[in-house]
Amino acid sequence: MELKMNTFAYPATLTPDTQNGGFEVTFVDLLEVITHGKDLADAIHQATKCLEETIAARISDNEFIPPPSPANEGHCLVHLPAQMAVKTALYNAMRNASISKTELAKRLNCEEQEINCLTDPHHVSELSSMETALLTLGHQLVIGSMPKETTLWVSMRSTHPTFFS
Repeated sequence: MELKMNTFAYPATLTPDTQNGGFEVTFVDLLEVITHGKDLADAIHQATKCLEETIAARISDNEFIPPPSPANEGHCLVHLPAQMAVKTALYNAMRNASISKTELAKRLNCEEQEINCLTDPHHVSELSSMETALLTLGHQLVIGSMPKETTLWVSMRSTHPTFFS
């Protein structure tokens, strides 16, 4: 059995902006996401914020959220912040199972308003509540961490940085 786990780390391309300085950031899987940073650190910071808001908008608009593609040479992995990653996992699990908020509330024996909060991308929810909702839908929440240096490696040997995961 193949284990499929979404880490919510989206590959992005950082391109030096020769006219304005800094870097332009675009995403492989979310073509509408384009942002800019004055330097590499700012570009990654802006990319993270932009990714989070794009996913939040897709959840609010009940749109499909693609899983991240594998990163290739030339990509930087941009990680969705933890709270948004769990909310996205819950949203995707509900969508894939065709389970409404009303139905999930019945299964969890709670008010639908609680499910509205759990799925609201701008509401801070308790991790244990989101984990219980995921378990009810047949999904296990798995959390990990790694040194930041292992998630993004930059080689500045040329004028165009190369990223590896």
